[in-house]
Amino acid sequence: MKKIKENVRFCFSFVLLLIIFHSAQAQFYTDSLKNWKIETSAYVEAYYVFDFAQPENNERVKYFFNHRRHNEFNVNHGIIETLIHSEKVRGHIALMIGTYSQYNLANEQELIRNIYEGNVGFKISDKHNLWVDAGIFSSHIGFESAISKDCWTLTRSLLADNTPYYEAGLKITYTSKNEKWICRGLLLNGWQRIKRLPHNSMPSAGTQVQFIPNKKITLNSSTYVGNEGTDTLKQMRFFHNFYGIFEFSEKWGLIVGFDIGSQNNEATQKVRYWHASSTMLRYKLNKQWLLCGRVEHYWDKESIFIVSPNSAINGFRALGFSLNVDYAPAENMLVRIEGRTFVSNDEIFILNRNFSNTNFLLASSMAIAF
Repeated sequence: MKKIKENVRFCFSFVLLLIIFHSAQAQFYTDSLKNWKIETSAYVEAYYVFDFAQPENNERVKYFFNHRRHNEFNVNHGIIETLIHSEKVRGHIALMIGTYSQYNLANEQELIRNIYEGNVGFKISDKHNLWVDAGIFSSHIGFESAISKDCWTLTRSLLADNTPYYEAGLKITYTSKNEKWICRGLLLNGWQRIKRLPHNSMPSAGTQVQFIPNKKITLNSSTYVGNEGTDTLKQMRFFHNFYGIFEFSEKWGLIVGFDIGSQNNEATQKVRYWHASSTMLRYKLNKQWLLCGRVEHYWDKESIFIVSPNSAINGFRALGFSLNVDYAPAENMLVRIEGRTFVSNDEIFILNRNFSNTNFLLASSMAIAF
């Protein structure tokens, strides 16, 4: 009983001290925050996908991390985020729900799986636009993100779903005065990892160089190097991503992206390679209607990333084609329909619950940002 009273007294005293401290500092914070900007936003994407593989458990193949559920209405992504920044300091926190986080962050700690971004940073130079940020942030690799509304197609390319969407670590970002060059250097926990691999003490590294000569052209080169094994049995991964975004006119746009990587197994002294590409052509009919076609390929002979039925024979080698129609009933809302197919020389897909060298799906979504 005495211990309970002491705990109550301590809690009361602690709360009282907080009130006094808050009152004393209120004016200070009010004056300080005048130089700060706080921005809040939210995003929700609901979807329905019918995969003609017709999986019995309604879960699509494991190399897709977005829009994973088959033949059911669901939420791919729901995000609430807050950004606070001043001239020299910034912070960003974003929380999420949806099937994207359920599947893509399945290997992370349970309490971390609902964090989309969480990072802080500060400007380290008065003369140059040079920042240091640390925490969890979006990947420096690729032109597609987990936010479907910001991508040209409803579903993600194979090369996007099998490269990092997020990263955890430290990054330095430099932006030139004319804002035509953006350069980043990164020290990371690993290839899309918040929780480090066990028995692996080696940090990973990455770079990004982006050139934006004008509003119509963006050229990007991103690299990654890291150990995907252990300290005693290393598996060094080397990776390069390149893409270009070209807005030819108000109606026509083109994206070309290419990935290539290798992974060395120290135990077997074997080097494995993979490469992938994605090309998108977009046409704006008017302010509300838009069309986008995509052609992609993925070649993973050693099944480093993609393991599928019969892939043990020749690995995963496939071509993909898609066409989507977008309708924007409002500036902050997008309704989309997409047809997508894959073909291969090998029966590495499932179609109507049988092995097949083709696969087909129909997808639809509604997304809103506010």
